[in-house]
Amino acid sequence: MKRVIGVLLLSIVFNLTLFAQSTTPVGTNGALRVENNKIVNQNGAAPQLRGISFSWSLWQGRKYYNPAVVDWLSSDFNVSIIRASMGVEPEHGYLQEPALQSQLMVNVIDEAVKDGIYVLIDWHDHHSNLHLQQSKAFFADMAQRYKGVPNVIYEIWNEPTAISWDTVKNYATQVITEIRKYDPDNLIVVGSPHWDQDVDVVAANPVTGFKNIAYSFHFYASDPYHQEKLRAKADLALKMGLPLIITEWGVGEASGDGKFDRKLVKPWVQWMEDNKLSWTNWNITDKTETTALLMPGAPDNGGWTSDQLTPAGIYIRDELRELNK
Repeated sequence: MKRVIGVLLLSIVFNLTLFAQSTTPVGTNGALRVENNKIVNQNGAAPQLRGISFSWSLWQGRKYYNPAVVDWLSSDFNVSIIRASMGVEPEHGYLQEPALQSQLMVNVIDEAVKDGIYVLIDWHDHHSNLHLQQSKAFFADMAQRYKGVPNVIYEIWNEPTAISWDTVKNYATQVITEIRKYDPDNLIVVGSPHWDQDVDVVAANPVTGFKNIAYSFHFYASDPYHQEKLRAKADLALKMGLPLIITEWGVGEASGDGKFDRKLVKPWVQWMEDNKLSWTNWNITDKTETTALLMPGAPDNGGWTSDQLTPAGIYIRDELRELNK
């Protein structure tokens, strides 16, 4: 009798575990792919993932690169996606300390996988074309480690500066080729010139020869230069069939500071909703600036109270809890 009860209990626990996994964002949506010029889930529908970007894995932001923060973002903020933004060029970044930086990323990625949320592996560099070999080595390592793990998305160049699309495209083609040696299917995100704004230029001449390639678009909602004209560029790219994902946007201005103007933020959020575009908001840090989500001194293991969130943090938490429910 005891043995029968034990088997029944194990069966119940197993079934509850399967149910819990199936109700996570990844359990619901499965592996992402590009189909008919859109990012879709395992059922062919646009999943519209919403979440938060970690800050540079440097300075104030580094201390938040730990499993406890990932767990808190998943359970309390109700994110369906996070972005791990590995600093490359600055002091103590990947160019100087590749093993340490890679481990910080793995700490976050592995916990996102456990929590059943998606995670962008972001090569957070403005001059990636100057660091091609290092990028290829990093993404070769990540692709071998996470091949076929449906949670993982590779973002191979954060915000190219004011350089040509040909330069970005050449870099992207080489890094994508390296990733595809090991991971033939997982989604890869390519940047565009002028800090991920020239998506209309990219749409006229996208990367070819690979499947499951999407493109990042960035904006700062209160910036006076990031209004109707910038939305029009993205609208044109979408009309031309470019699959977009908003891997970074902030409630403030492009500097990360400046105003937080809710009247300007609202149309941007509505635009993302109308177009079913997935997004991650910038950023998890306690730096004193407008787009930081945490107040100075906020604990490095999550568990943040409302008093430990900035106005941006309170707003984004409320939005995620409402939109992702």
